[in-house]
Amino acid sequence: MRDEVLYNGKHRWIMFGRDTERRSNVIDTNQYLVVAGERAMLLDPGGIELFAPMLVAVSRHVTLDKVSDLFASHQDPDIISSLGLWDVSVPHAQLHAPAIWEGFIRHFGCEHITYRAIADSGGSVRLGEVELRFIPAHYLHASGNFHVYDPVAKILMSGDVGSALEPASAPLYVEDFNSHVQKMEFFHRRWMPSNTAKLDWIRRVRELDIEQMCPQHGRVFRGADVGRFLDWFERLEVGVV
Repeated sequence: MRDEVLYNGKHRWIMFGRDTERRSNVIDTNQYLVVAGERAMLLDPGGIELFAPMLVAVSRHVTLDKVSDLFASHQDPDIISSLGLWDVSVPHAQLHAPAIWEGFIRHFGCEHITYRAIADSGGSVRLGEVELRFIPAHYLHASGNFHVYDPVAKILMSGDVGSALEPASAPLYVEDFNSHVQKMEFFHRRWMPSNTAKLDWIRRVRELDIEQMCPQHGRVFRGADVGRFLDWFERLEVGVV
């Protein structure tokens, strides 16, 4: 599994993904770690099949006793089905996840980790000197769904929004936006069910200062490509095959 430091200031953002050893019939995913002071937060830590390589990768950056928080944008198995194993490995941690999905996510195993339900309106969590914000992204694509915004690093972890389904050999960053569109179009038309929800999310996100937009599948958008994505997504009709 590859890891990449996306931001290195008073705190750090690390991306994990491009696992060349994953089974070919398992979708490739991106996982993120924020390390701030004596705390660390795993964002969408991944499916159960990824737990072992994720444990090794995370341990290269932080000791497990520092992993104080986890975040699940929604209930999908590629997001959080590893929860039962993290529950044993970091039992002192707390999980920030949508209130609407608590009864479902607990099916993955949550005996020790404390479930911190995020209200539909959003919320935040402070790690060290940075306050991470939970941005509502409902129906994109789950009915209860959140993204994470860091106003210091100017990073938006955008979950399935911005996703592209590519092989593990693909680059980490978008290099040519126009050619990248063809890798995103079907996914967004098929998996995003509501144009109303899409436009509400775009309105919220345009108010944020974003230098990197980091989806759960595919490549990271940087600089002007963030705006290019928002313009493209705004024009795209979703909820159709």
